[in-house]
Formats: sequence, C-alpha cells, structure tokens
Amino acid sequence: MSRNLLTRIIVAVIFGPAIIYLCYLGGYWLLGMLLLFATLGIGEFVWNLEIRPNSILFWLTMLFTPAVVAASIVIDFTAGLILLTGYFLCLGMVLSIRSETPAELFQLNTALFWGAAYIGLLYPLPAYIRDVPDGNGAHWLLFLFGTLWLSDTLAMGIGKWLGKRKLAPTVSPNKTIAGFIGGMFGGVVVAVIMSFWLLHEIAWGYLLTAGLLVSIVGQLGDLVESCWKRSYGIKDSSAIIPGHGGVLDRFDSLLFAAPVLYWFLTYLVYQ
Repeated sequence: MSRNLLTRIIVAVIFGPAIIYLCYLGGYWLLGMLLLFATLGIGEFVWNLEIRPNSILFWLTMLFTPAVVAASIVIDFTAGLILLTGYFLCLGMVLSIRSETPAELFQLNTALFWGAAYIGLLYPLPAYIRDVPDGNGAHWLLFLFGTLWLSDTLAMGIGKWLGKRKLAPTVSPNKTIAGFIGGMFGGVVVAVIMSFWLLHEIAWGYLLTAGLLVSIVGQLGDLVESCWKRSYGIKDSSAIIPGHGGVLDRFDSLLFAAPVLYWFLTYLVYQ
C-alpha cells in the first residue's frame, strides 16, 4: 500500500465519522462546519486566482461568501441572494477602477463572481436537507455523504480496473466511462442499506432514484471543479487535507449533489 493511499484512508477514517456526527448534531454545529468549509473553499479559490490578502478583492470575497452561506441558512435563501447581489455590485465597482485591460477585468469579474456563487449558494443546501419535515434529515445527510464517498471509491477502483474509454479527456484524463458507471453502484448500495436500516419507511423506488441521482450529479459536479482547476493549470485546489488535496477537491461532488437531493426530497418525497 502506497504512503499516499494510507494517508487518505487514515484521514477518511478520522474525519468521515466526525462530519457525520456534526450532521446529526445539526443546528449551529452543522452551520459552523459548513461555514468552515465555505471559508476554506473560497480561500483556495481566490488564492489560485493569485489574489492575495493585500488586495481588497481578497477581503471582499472572503467576507461576502461566508456571509451568503450564513444568511441563506440562518434567515433564508433570499437573504443569501441579496448579499450575493451586493457582492456583485461591490466587485464590479472595485474592478472598474483597476489598471488591467477591460478583457482581463471582465475575466476576473466573471471568475470571482462564479466562485462566490458556486460556494455561497450551494453550501447551505446540506443544512436545508437536515431540516426536511419528517425528522429524517440527518439520515438523508448520511445517505448523501455515504453515496458520494462510496461512488468516488467505486469510480476510482473500477476505472483503474476496467476503464479504457475516457469520460472527459480534456477535463479529467483519469476518469473513464467504466468508472462513472461503476460509481453509480455506490448509490444503489447505499439505497439498499438505508432501505433496511434508517429510511425503511421511504419507498424503495424513491431511495434508488435518489441514490442514482446523487451519484450521477456528484460525479459530474466533480468534473465542473476539475474544469476550473484545469483552466488555471492546477491539479489540487490546495494541500490542506493530507492525501486528499483541498476542501474544494474533497467536497466538489457535495456542492452539486446536495441541491439535487434537496429538490428531490422537497418536490417528490415530501410534496
């Protein structure tokens, strides 16, 4: 076993249960965890854009993005959108008086706003899942994280074993179609386990559909973040998590899968 793989396993064994535990605690514990992830994530994002703490753009983005997350969770999603609009206005005004070319300024404006919206608007969704009406919110978060983690493991293993045809060769050369399909079985396995364990009162068809949706969207969400990284010539968003890279690397799937699961639960399961 390689040293990097051993490090990945140790970190996962320590932090995986801790994340699930905070999900079950809910309330300000879950809020604090999501704010921590959002703050670290946007920090990685602006740092890779080569924006440093001596720039007003750094602090503008670092303050507004966690505020969008907090407002969306503590107040409502509309409050988060209002703050994000404020960030958009401030960002435009600050950039308008800089010395770069208009094309460079527009590119930077687009990148920063995308990062703030990507992190600020999507990180609140796990908290929304935690508050689903039947009291099973924590179980659904376990379902969400379990599916994402198992899908990632299966996609990696099956991709190395059977993968030949690339899924997205320019965005993520190591991902294969076989790995993508193999990863989908993570959703099936978790759906089966949860149907006999914590979510046995939920119809089997709903659980299976939710598992497949989370797995598929999570894997595609991983490619979205990879596209951003490739565009800036970086492999990992940071090295803050030993063996796993950065916060954006570890939770990129979550940011896309959580909204889809929340909408599925809101409009189908608990309509």
